[in-house]
Amino acid sequence: MAYRDLREWLARLDKSGELMRIREEVSPELEMAEIADRAAKMGRGTPDAGGHALLFENVKGYPGARVLMNQFGSERRMKLALQTESLDSIAGRIESLIKPQMPATLMDKLKLLPMLAEIGSYFPKVVSRKDAPCKEVVHTGKNIKLSEIPVLKTWPGDAGLFITLPLVITRDPKSGKRNTGMYRMQVYDDRTTGMHWQRQKNAADQLRERLRATASSDAERVNLMAMTGGGTTAAGAGAASLPGVTLSRIRGERMEVAVAIGTDPAMTFSAIVPAPPEIEEYLIAGFLRQSPVELVKCETNSLEVPASAEYILEGYVEIGELRMEGPFGDHTGFYTAAEEYPVFHLTAITHRKNPIWAATVVGKPPMEDAWLAKAVERIFLPLIKLTMPEIVDINLPPEGVAHNLMLVRIRKSYAGQARKVMSGIWALGQAMFTKCIVVVDEDCDVQNVGEVVLRVANNIDPERDIQFTLGPVDSLDHASRLPNFGSKMGIDATRKWAAEGFNRPWPEMLAMPADVKARVDAMWSKLGIG
Repeated sequence: MAYRDLREWLARLDKSGELMRIREEVSPELEMAEIADRAAKMGRGTPDAGGHALLFENVKGYPGARVLMNQFGSERRMKLALQTESLDSIAGRIESLIKPQMPATLMDKLKLLPMLAEIGSYFPKVVSRKDAPCKEVVHTGKNIKLSEIPVLKTWPGDAGLFITLPLVITRDPKSGKRNTGMYRMQVYDDRTTGMHWQRQKNAADQLRERLRATASSDAERVNLMAMTGGGTTAAGAGAASLPGVTLSRIRGERMEVAVAIGTDPAMTFSAIVPAPPEIEEYLIAGFLRQSPVELVKCETNSLEVPASAEYILEGYVEIGELRMEGPFGDHTGFYTAAEEYPVFHLTAITHRKNPIWAATVVGKPPMEDAWLAKAVERIFLPLIKLTMPEIVDINLPPEGVAHNLMLVRIRKSYAGQARKVMSGIWALGQAMFTKCIVVVDEDCDVQNVGEVVLRVANNIDPERDIQFTLGPVDSLDHASRLPNFGSKMGIDATRKWAAEGFNRPWPEMLAMPADVKARVDAMWSKLGIG
């Protein structure tokens, strides 16, 4: 059965020996982050990698508060979170959903009905206020105080306190569909935070739609686009100096926003998945947990939020308002620079009684987010294969922090296919940010990074096999020539064909015959080696 909320998830972690309760007094300023960082790096390279989930029960300066960290920080916990023995089995479910066998007979059509009924059961449902645990305590007006919540400072150079595991909920102004994304939030004061909507994210698109609607001329419409998603400061053009922009008229237009913190694991995970904008994350969460997400309407705006969340922050972003956000110690292992981003104004805070604050720390990999990225890799591989069926497998190594390195294994059937795959990946949603793509043959295990390095080191002629292109890059890329724009590299480490200009025989790799390996396997325990 699905976890109804964060507390059922914690009970499962506890029962499975995956939860460590920390009763020593620990400060949310740097100390919790240091402890979580050490736990995330424990047992690296072993089946026990990732340490324990951590529940801090004695938070310095916040009597009675509890903070949960590292809840997703191992392969074991990711499987527990999504209630599966194998992440690839969820991929199989998704594959059957997006590419079902076409019915040829009436009986085949009837066989599809249970699947359609199952899908229908995943859609979210709205519950009454009295049935929503997140409404147990409601703060509005002068009672809104972020300073009473144990928000963390995770690195010494951070600009302040950051909310690091928020589910930010918005509504598309055209389709009306709800979007849930995960964007860090710097706390400015009791009632305002930054909203780190990177330029290419769905929420930034929704903000741009509202900006377009407020524009009074084509010139203003074009220049307003530079006011969303960061980069304005680095580009030397703050919003107030953009030609044709009348901030005084735009100010006052609002975009409703709500933030859920401390939800069941499938709901939290759904906020980071690379879903098409037309598919609500609430539906994805329902599919993953095989039970609908229960929603409740906010107190001060029209959005619906997860009813069982520990905390809900309600409010709005004022169109055209920007404020400096950052620096922040990020998952690249470096600080991201301060830039201008939209500002979130709180109009209410609701929470459960004795709430649990959920947080994470990002930094030099491997950390908790590496396991989340690995789950995304395994579960959404079928979506990539749908458009590029020659792909056999992919690997996003933790050191590549999800968008800097992708290893791709293909079933090569024609000359130039590796380059075709590179171009396809760079044209595929959030995969467009991938800085380096390495393509190898089908007989190379991309989950074995050492084997991939062997192929690259031996199979490429650098001038012939390395391809460069220009395009959008991740906002966190500090090395790009410009903010959000730079170069990307593809390496074709496949065997080269005569049709690709290679006319010598390609050598065979060393391999022991299977029968010899089997005989040695049978005698291995008797040899006393290792």
